[in-house]
Amino acid sequence: MTISIVVPVFNEAEWAPKTLRYLADTFSECELIAVDGGSTDETVALIKPYVRVMVSQRGRAYQMNAGAMATSGEILWFIHADSQVQREALPLMYAALKNPAIVGGGFRLRFAEHLLSLRAIAYASNLRAKYLQWIFGDQSLFVRRSYWDAVGQFPAQPIMEDLELSRRLKQYGKLVLLPSPSQSSGRRLIRNGIWRTIVGMQAAKLRYFLGVAPDRIVKTYPGAGGPACPVPP
Repeated sequence: MTISIVVPVFNEAEWAPKTLRYLADTFSECELIAVDGGSTDETVALIKPYVRVMVSQRGRAYQMNAGAMATSGEILWFIHADSQVQREALPLMYAALKNPAIVGGGFRLRFAEHLLSLRAIAYASNLRAKYLQWIFGDQSLFVRRSYWDAVGQFPAQPIMEDLELSRRLKQYGKLVLLPSPSQSSGRRLIRNGIWRTIVGMQAAKLRYFLGVAPDRIVKTYPGAGGPACPVPP
């Protein structure tokens, strides 16, 4: 199985160069592409030495779709610019995908900051992923390209695109949570107030399940004005 790694970036000059250099060194056998959403800082110039860069419409769904369509791997692996996965993730992914019933999955969320509140959020997120099979972006989602195509790629919406993709993929098979960590930064949760942000996120998910349009939800979504929205646990 061939694997293509897609990393959406937008104004990530602090994090993206480190992440992409690490990915290029650690997973040299994988195809790697970064998709910029129109950064106004030095992100593109800083990451060009490590990775192929393309530009698309801003928005994670649009950027990840554009990157995936420009790659050739049988497996698509979407990693955030502020996330880090371990070398062990690759053999674990290969082993899981030997089972044809598995259409995709992700990795155990862990935050870089050692705060009890963030550990609780990660724990809840991992339970959700394990039992509901909802894999979110900060868990470094991977999917077989054939099923990504079958469900119509990431839905063209400004929020909850990873949740919606997971829900659609479940129609075709199982999504698994693998034990290797996907370590993400809790910076936006901290910046916006952790518990205030969590309440806002849960309210946003409830509105989504009640059928409120994502374009309306994103207007009041915690952290929506930043480089990228935090992901609801």
